[in-house]
Parts: sequence; C-alpha cells; structure tokens
Amino acid sequence: MTERLRGLLGPDSVIDDHQRLRTYECDGLAHYKVRPAVVVLPADAAGVVDTVRACAAAGVPFVARGSGTGLSGGALPHADGVLIVTSRLHRIIEIDPANQRAVVEPGVVNLDITRSAAADGYYYAPDPSSQQICSIGGNVAENSGGAHCLKYGFTTNHVTGAQFVAPDGEVVRLGGKAPDPTGYDLLGAIVGSEGTLGVVTEVTVRLVRAPEAVRTLLAAFPTMDEAGAATSAIIGAGVVPAAMEMMDALAIEAAEAAVHCGYPDGAGAVLIVELDGPAAEVEQQFAEVERHCRGHGAFEIRIANDDAERATFWRGRKSAFAAVGRISPDYIVQDGVIPRTVLAEVLRRIDELSRSTGIRVANVFHAGDGNLHPLVLFDDAVPGEAERAEEVSGAILDLCIEHGGSITGEHGVGSDKAKFMPRMFSESDLDTMQLLRCAFDPDGLANPGKVFPTPRLCGEVPGRHKGAHPLQETGIAEVF
Repeated sequence: MTERLRGLLGPDSVIDDHQRLRTYECDGLAHYKVRPAVVVLPADAAGVVDTVRACAAAGVPFVARGSGTGLSGGALPHADGVLIVTSRLHRIIEIDPANQRAVVEPGVVNLDITRSAAADGYYYAPDPSSQQICSIGGNVAENSGGAHCLKYGFTTNHVTGAQFVAPDGEVVRLGGKAPDPTGYDLLGAIVGSEGTLGVVTEVTVRLVRAPEAVRTLLAAFPTMDEAGAATSAIIGAGVVPAAMEMMDALAIEAAEAAVHCGYPDGAGAVLIVELDGPAAEVEQQFAEVERHCRGHGAFEIRIANDDAERATFWRGRKSAFAAVGRISPDYIVQDGVIPRTVLAEVLRRIDELSRSTGIRVANVFHAGDGNLHPLVLFDDAVPGEAERAEEVSGAILDLCIEHGGSITGEHGVGSDKAKFMPRMFSESDLDTMQLLRCAFDPDGLANPGKVFPTPRLCGEVPGRHKGAHPLQETGIAEVF
C-alpha cells in the first residue's frame, strides 16, 4: 500500500518512518495516541482522490487531518490505516465580495479568510480560540464555533457549498454560492460529521460585512453567581451580543501567568461582552449591558478605547486552554452545553465535584449560550489522580445531560466522548445515525471508531440482538 501511494503522490508526499509518524499520533487531545501506518500529504484535491480510491480498493481505513488542533480525538489515526493530512491544500481560491462568499481549500487557516477579505470590508465570522492555526477542513468536520457564535452561529451557518471525496473515491459537490440549495440537506450532514462521511477538498463559506461599530467591555465580579446573573439579565433584556465570555478565578490565574492580561485583581469572575452593528444601536445596547453589570455586582468595568485594548481583553480568554499548562502539569479540556438559565446551579455542582475529589476545575465558557469549557487539572505523576480527573470530567458531562444539555457544543465527539453517546441518545437514535453513516460508507473505512460507542456493521439489521457483537468478540469494539 505504501509503495502504491508513493507511485500516486510522489515520495515527498508519503511518510512511513516511525519517528516522523509520531508527529501525527494525536490531535490537540494528547490523552489518546495512535501511530498511523502511513501518512500522506497530498498537494491537491486530485491527490486526495487518488489516496481514497487506493484505500477503497485495498479495504484500508483512512482518517483525514487538518492542523491537528481538535480537542476530541477526532483526527486520531488508525494503526493500520492511512492518515490524509490536508495542510498542503491551502489555497484561497476566490474571494467574492459581490456574492459575500469565499471559496477555499481545507488546509486554509481560519483567520486567513478574514485577512484576505478585509480589504473588501468583509470577514469570516466563526472564530475558534485556535483560529490563528486551525484549518477550515477541521472546522467543517467538527462544526466549530468560537466566541462570536452567540450572534453569528457555528460553522454550519456559514458553509454554503463543499466538494468532498466519498469513501469509495467518488467526487461529490454539494451546494455552492447560492444561499439555499434544493433537495435534501446533505451539506448539513457533511458539516459536523467528523470525517466519517468522506474528505472535504473545497469549501464555500459565507462572508459577513464588517460592522460599523464594535464595542468591548470587561466586567469583574466577586463571584461566578453574580456574573451569571448579569449574563441572564443582559440576554433577558433582548440584547444579543456578538460575544459573551466568562472566566473564573482559576482560569484568570492561568491566563495571567501565561500572557499577563492584567485583569482586575480579586475577581472571582470576569465577563467579556462585545457588541457590534450599526453605531447607534451598539451605543444604546452598550449602555444597557453596562447597567446590568453594575446592577449585578460588578466592582470594576473596563471599556476598550481602541483595537489594541480590545485585543488585550481577548488575549486572556483566547489563551485560556493553553494557559492552564502554567498552573497544572496535565489537564482535560471538556466541552458541554447547558441551558443558560441553569448556569449558576451547574457551576455550583462543578465546584462541589472539585472540592469532594480534590481535583481542581478552571471554568472558561461562552456564557451567552451556555457552552461550558471546564478545564480539569491534574498531575499524571500522582497515582490515581488521572483516573479521578477522568471521573470528574465524565461527571461534568452527566451534569450537562441531567440539566437538558449536550455532551459537546463545538469540539465534537471523536474518540473522547463516544462512550457518552448512549447516555444522551437511545439505541434507536444511534442506529438511525449509523444508517446515515453506512449510506455514505458501507465498508466503514472513513475515520472508523469515532463518534459511535460500538460501530455496527452496515449489513446488520438495526435493533436488539442476542450474543456478542462480532467486533466485540475480536476486541475491536466495547459495549458501554
């Protein structure tokens, strides 16, 4: 297989050296590591097609990978498979301001779309914290969000077209520049499918007009409860900020150690609120936000006077995940969603979990839409601490489900959360999802072992069965 790939792509595009392969053994979630059998770096879409067709002909599994910044193990390689790295597919094919669209390859870095569109007065709205390095292909796979998803939505709200390579090697084009393609929403199935339906080779995204005005406020509160109450009051007043982010004291401590963001001393929580739009509307809403923050106990409010101060406010929040490495040797990045109305209760429950187990939890989250990112801190060198951290991490997801939420908001299920899927979905739900997957990939070659806790063979009839699953008997799958 390796020689076949070299013949198709050239020797410089194929890696099988054991030491070089270690570079690709995990994504941003280093807790799971698998060394792939071979890595390919196609130079163009034709190279992706050739690779997938070769895999299909040989019955070899494949996994697509972009920049490797994912946090759910979605790009975890297959030990006997091919890892298709799309980083060389990094052309911005077209910036089309007249139609408010950009056409890009999957290896294009998120922020580079905005940089390319800025001269025409446009930008690309979804902004994950890793937007300076994460790639659009990965954003499409995981349906990534970001701080501004409160007002502008997730990746799925900004993708109008895609070209992808199906698991049998067929090239399929869905949608385009038009706002609403006809027929079944297959594009919606591709976005967020975590690479289980094929490999995206081109994406058409929606560009947003740069707002007339942007105002950013940072409010410091004594406690998370007061910051949460201010959040509910702002949204309840009918104000929909472009972004609304919260950090607790432990997350603030980490950010200060890492980037010296200069947040107010003694804050139990900080709330960053950003408004954008027509100048008159922003001014009116900004006064409303400031009033609610002061009315719910903010002891210090800072207002950014220019883009430099605005960037300073955001630097601490954007660096939060990596920053906790300054205060803890190891950590788990979690991603769950709850209704905004139960924010205070769930945060108290997380604090109780932390106190009872001795495992510290730093909270960073999109306050406006209830997307939590608890950072579970531990030291793997301490016997039993990693296991306790895993238990706390799982218990936080259970809290999200218990309160009517979800096990993931924007990081995906991947390898990390597959075992939690049955806690959220019934057996029939999971069977129905897998029927869609099997329709695209009957041989189960595209990113196998992800999303679903026990992969079902595509020839199986949905429903209950007696005896062990064939994959369980071979040790490949586990029953949760």
